[in-house]
Order: sequence, then structure tokens, then C-alpha cells
Amino acid sequence: MSGPHLTYEEAAARSALLSVTSYDVGLDLTRGPDTFRSTTRIRFTADPAGPSATFAELLAERVHEITLNGRALDPAAVHRDERIHLDGLAPENELIVVADCAYSNTGAGLHRSVDPVDGKVYLFTHFEVQEARRVFTTFEQPDLKAPFAFTVTAPAAWTVLSASPTPEPEPAPDGAAVWRFAPTPPLPTYLTSIVAGEYRLVSDHYTAKSGQEIPLRLASRASVAADLDPEELFETTKRGLDFYLEAFGTDFPFAKYDQVFVPEYNLSGMENAATVILRENFVFRSKVTDAVRHRRAATILHELAHMWFGDLVTMRWWDDIWLKETFATYMSVRAQVATTRWHDSWTGFANADKANAYRQDQLPSTHPVASPAADIEQALENFDQITYYKGASAIKQLVARVGDEEFLAGMRTYFARHAWGNSTLADLLGALEEASGRDLGAWAEEWLRRAGVNTLRPEYTVDDEGRFTSFSILQEAPADHPHLRSHRLAVGLYSRRETGLHRVGQVYADVSGSRTEVPALIGAARPDVVLLNDEDLTYALIRLDAHSLSSLVYSPEGIGAFTDGLPRALTWAAAWDMVRAGELAAGDYVHLVLAGVDSESDTEVVQTLHTTLLTSLDQYVAPQARRQVRTTVAEAARRRLTSSAPGSDIQLAWALLLARVAATPADLRLIAGLRDGSIEIEGLTVDVELRWALLAALVRGDQAGAAEIEAERLRDGTTAGAENAAGALAARPDADAKAEAWEAAVRGDVSNGTRRALVGGVHSPIGLGIAQSCQRELLRGYADRFFAEIGEVWAERSAEVARTLVTGLYPRLLIEQETVDRTDAYLAEAAPPPALRRLLTEARDEVSRALRAQGVDAAARA
Repeated sequence: MSGPHLTYEEAAARSALLSVTSYDVGLDLTRGPDTFRSTTRIRFTADPAGPSATFAELLAERVHEITLNGRALDPAAVHRDERIHLDGLAPENELIVVADCAYSNTGAGLHRSVDPVDGKVYLFTHFEVQEARRVFTTFEQPDLKAPFAFTVTAPAAWTVLSASPTPEPEPAPDGAAVWRFAPTPPLPTYLTSIVAGEYRLVSDHYTAKSGQEIPLRLASRASVAADLDPEELFETTKRGLDFYLEAFGTDFPFAKYDQVFVPEYNLSGMENAATVILRENFVFRSKVTDAVRHRRAATILHELAHMWFGDLVTMRWWDDIWLKETFATYMSVRAQVATTRWHDSWTGFANADKANAYRQDQLPSTHPVASPAADIEQALENFDQITYYKGASAIKQLVARVGDEEFLAGMRTYFARHAWGNSTLADLLGALEEASGRDLGAWAEEWLRRAGVNTLRPEYTVDDEGRFTSFSILQEAPADHPHLRSHRLAVGLYSRRETGLHRVGQVYADVSGSRTEVPALIGAARPDVVLLNDEDLTYALIRLDAHSLSSLVYSPEGIGAFTDGLPRALTWAAAWDMVRAGELAAGDYVHLVLAGVDSESDTEVVQTLHTTLLTSLDQYVAPQARRQVRTTVAEAARRRLTSSAPGSDIQLAWALLLARVAATPADLRLIAGLRDGSIEIEGLTVDVELRWALLAALVRGDQAGAAEIEAERLRDGTTAGAENAAGALAARPDADAKAEAWEAAVRGDVSNGTRRALVGGVHSPIGLGIAQSCQRELLRGYADRFFAEIGEVWAERSAEVARTLVTGLYPRLLIEQETVDRTDAYLAEAAPPPALRRLLTEARDEVSRALRAQGVDAAARA
């Protein structure tokens, strides 16, 4: 990773010295496919009592001129290590820099993509955390906010968008035009944006109750515009605006709101001020499940919430990144519940998002929600499930603690007090304390500044009549983070009736310390299932006692017997974490899922369970039982494919799972028949996305090869089709295919979307890429290559590319002690930088966990 990382100390010193008055940025996008001209004029003041020197950031192919206060500086002398070193500062300063900067294909800076369908060019920017320096000269830290005025020269046929409303273009020579955007409100560099190309626009508008008019637009590539569904997208956006404007008690901060769907994007979305970027996967060119539509709505509402949390008020430094991500996540779920058809979104949050936070919080790299960031690299590390989902869980607790109206009142004070400025955790807590009259210092220390997750277990005794004679809740903490928290939770008692498991009793308890007695349960009849954290009121791992677990494992419907969705979600999560902790055999968990999944009508829950089934097969089932368990899962998927309601989301979900687990000749014949149309299943439409999933199954099973992949690529013809084709070629069970894919991924000049497809594994939802669990022996030799090459990759590649390669190519499928030992040796001998060390430590932990789980599963089968 090139260039020095800005440190907190450097940022604090520069912020104390400087105040930025304005940016004027000129970009000429007509100079060819490789570089563009960047001209930046920054006006800023400097404290006369402070140092007379500072630096700006710029990553450029060539710097033509640098002028400070009319004084020409030698670029060769002052521009080094991606910094422009400035001295002789005056109280009022003007810096002008003219440079040629490079387009990227990695999603960072100014990304350039050529549509294979029609050859049209599309550009978009991504600047978080410190990538604006790839496009213009910057003081790149979040607390040096300033107005930005962009002037863009581009082909006249293009659409150009930025944070300000799009002006009428002015004609320019050679078929070009010039767009002069009005200055923005004060923004940090990472929230500015430029979108340019032959994007197709769809327009609408929103009128707030206050009378504020907000123009709304959607933008997409011309080749996918027909697949855009503007009615649903605008409806979600308008409902979100209704909700947030009422909740926050303030106008929408910007003069318009654009949402742009772009190809080859690394994230789900980015909250650029007034011009949100969304990944093009959210433009559905095939039938998708309702779970996927729900995820899109959640992303839209998350990014919309950022217009206040992050854009209007920005964290002072990256250690308070949770101030934007946690609150946007929490408010998004509230908005989903209040304004969309997904009224049970807190159940989905518990089943998927919160479960991901629990997983992240158990890794060696866990960190507090409010975590210090000594430099930019450490800030990047903390963009994870803890920041988003543990943080949102903590805010849900906070709201219960201070009261909903008090919480909203505190938010309104916070926005009014810090609008267009920067804030810290202390500022937020201060506003909430004023509104609620509560001291939140102890709460913040316990839930925001301490890492790790607690585990809660029920412990009880019963008499001969099956009534509780004692009942306690035991609390545990990991050795590295031994803090025991205070929890307000409910204990649910569920017993089997004719129609399923019903709650027959519930008591609330305030848990603290290692043991909390619950006297209210003394004398109550022991139910079939005791469920701690009923209603999901706290953030903690829960365990099922032996009696409860047995009553679920050995009943026909298992967890599916619960008549309500939330207790099912909590129990699914508890059972899954018990597998990962080595307290429940993976085979028993697979049995639980296959017994109970039919009770779930929410496709998001079903697909989450499918993901845990795949993880069980790949990592946690004992090696000697893998083939048998895979066959069992495939048989279950095949039965449900034909028995599910024709045309339903559930039917599609089972088709996708069957494509992932099909391995027997009979399964592969079914897959081939569905793909070529010789076999039809009522209601199942084999469209472009499903065709790729089915082809991936045939490729893995050595029933299709390069010719079939090329035919499908030509049939598809899109960027997504080209990426899928690259991943399918890499998935072939062939040594040469693996070698070619490895070389292209590690050393090739390919887009990050193609690279993720080549790598596969965690980066491919349909099972493309090098990493295939059914090809472990083919992959064995690449463990050596990984450890030999990853240091160079990390040093030379951009952050996003390097993370993709490390997470995707780590030999996580070689679940052996040797993999753990090789990782330990590399960590000791190579002394990798902290961010790389973290990724390797996390991957090592997953292999160690899988080894333990396989041992438990093998013992259960003995």
C-alpha cells in the first residue's frame, strides 16, 4: 500500500493550524482513457502563532505545477510520498496544483468502467477513507470541512453529477462541454463526488410537510436502465424521507438527492453528499428473492440516514466512525419497521446482522464500538460488523434506557448544535444526557469502550414434579476481555402445545456479575425450552441448557415449532453459535435446520440458514462425514425445490442452494436439465442469474468447461457476465485453470469485481472462483504461494485489492493444524503490518475453530 498513512497526531496538529476556506476543483475528463487533468485551488488560513509549514495530499501520475501564495514551488522537491510539503505559510493562503491523475479500476479514486455491451464509458468516485487525493489535492481528514466547487470538462453527450445540483453545461471545443457546479455546504473531502458518463436518469420529486422541495433522481448505465424499477426505489426513498424528517426535526440538508447505480463497486453503498453511490447488483436483471429486495431497501435507508449522520454532522476523527455507521444502521432498521412492508426487520436484524456482529466480536481482533484509530490504516480495519451491528444493538439498548422521545429530542439537539461541523462521542452523549436527565458515562464505558461479548447460560434445578427449585443466569467473558456487563433481559418459557411451541411464561431480570439469581421462577414448571434474552433486549451470546436443546433436536420440527419468528431467530442464532463454539455437533445442527426450516416464510431467514448449512459442510462437519451430509442437504434441497410454492422466493432459494451442494451424477443431471430446458419445474424461471449458478455447479462437477462458459458469457454480454465467466473458469477442477486464475488475480490488471470473482470463496455467493471446498487437494500447493507472495501483494496493491486477495486466497479450506502452524510462523517471521496481521489472525482463528468443531462432530458420530 503506497504512501504514508495519516496519523491522528498529524491530523490534530494540522487541524489546530489550518482552517480551510474553500476548494475549487477542475477536472478535465477528455484527455484519454488513462489519465485526467486535475487543477485544485485551495484557500485556507493558518494560525500565525503556529508552525509555518504543513502538507497537503496528492497521488498523481505527474505534477505540472504547484503555486503557494503566488510563489512557484518545484514539484520534484516538494511532492514526495504522496504529500506536498508546504512552508512559509501566511495567515491567508492560496495553493494551486495542476496535475495529471490516473483513472482506477479498483473502485478507489475516480473509477473508469467500459460497458462491454455498448462500449460506453462510466466514471464514479469513491473517496473514503483517504482516496480523494487520487483525484485532487486535499487536506484529507474529516475535520477540515470546506465548501467545494467542482468544474468538470467532459464529452457533451455525458451526464455529470456531483453534490450540488447539475448546472446547464457550457459548450466547449471538440465536442466537449463544461459543467460549473455551485459551491457545496461545508463537507469533508471523503463525502464529495463526481459521477460522469452516459448515465440514464429517471427523475421524481419529494415535497416535505415543511414545504421543502427535494428533486430525486436515479442514474444507471444505459444497458441496464430497462431493469431499473424506479417506482419501488422512489417509494422507499420517499418513505424514508417522511420518517427521518419527522424523527430528526430538521430539513433535508441538501438541495437534491441522487442515487447512482454503478458497476464494479466494492461496497453496497456510499453516502456521498446528495449523490449516493449504490452497487449495480441492486438493479435486478433476474428474479430475486424478497430477502434481496429487503437488503436493497435497508441499504437505501441506511445511506439516506447518513445525510444527517455523517454528512450534516461528521465525526472529528475516524475513531468515532461509529457515530455515523452505528446510527445509520440503527435508524435504517427503525425506518424499515415503520415505513416498509418489512415490519419484522428487527427479527431479520437478529438473525443475520447481529449474528455477524457476534461472530466478529469473538475474533482475536475484536475492538470496542468506539475504538481508537491511531492512523488511517487502523481506521480502515474498524469498518466491520462491530461498528455497524454491535453498535446498532447498543443504540437499541440506549434508546430503551433513556426513552424513545428523549432519544429523538437528544438527536435534534445534536444536529442543531453541530450542523455542518464535526463532533465526538462526548458531544453526542452530552445531547442525550440533556434530553433524558440520565448520566450515560457508565453505559458508554461498558458498551462502547469495552471489547468482547458476554455469554449467558441458564442454570437451574427441578424437583420431582418438574418445577424449578433454583434458577440462575451465569455470565461469562472471554479471557482477553474479562468484563462482565449489566443486562436487562427477559427469560422466556416455551412449552409444546398442539400448534407448536408457545410462550407460557416470561420474567424480566437485571443481570450483573457472574451469577444472577432469578427468584421469580422458583416454583414455575420447567418448560420444554428456556430462552434467555427473550425479545432480544440485550447484546449477548446465549446458550440452551441440555434439556431445552434435547427437546429441540429430538422433536420433528425442532426450532421450527416456535410459533413466533423472533424466538425462532434467537434460537437459530444460539444453536449456530454453539456449533461454532464446539458445544453442538455440526451434524445435529444440520438436522435442526432441515427439520425446522419449513416453518420460515421469510426468505431472508431461509437464506441465512442456507448460508450456515454451507459453512457447516465446508468447515464444521467431520471430514469423513462430508459426503454423506452433503448428499442429505442436496436431497432436502431437491425435495423442497419441487414442493415449494411454484414461482415463490422460497423455491428460488432452494434452487440456488441445490446448485451449491449438487455433487452426485443424479443431481448434476437435474442441474443440466434445468439449465438447457429439458427439465422444467413449475414456477421456476431459469433466468440469467440462475443460469450462472447452475453452470457453476456443472463446472465444479466437471460437467461443463471453457466452451460452455464462453457461450454463456456471449449470451449474457454484460460486465456481470464477464466477471462470472472469469470466476467460472477459475472454478474448473483443473490445475492449469487454478494457475491461470491465481496469476490473473494476484498480478493481473483486472477490475476488483473480476478479481473477487476469480478469487471466489467468501467473495462469491454462487460458488465461483479458485476457492472450492470440493477441490481441496488442487488447492494444497497454493498455501505455499500464499505465504510467499502475500507480503509483496500487501506492500504494492491498494487497500481494497490487498484485502480481497488476503481474505479470498488464505488457505482456509485446508482445515489442518499445519495451516495454523504456517500462519503462526509467518506472523512471527515476517512481522506483517498491523492490518495484514489482523486479517491473518482472524483467518487463523476460523481454521482453529473449524478444527475444534470437526472434532466435536466426529466424537458425536463415534
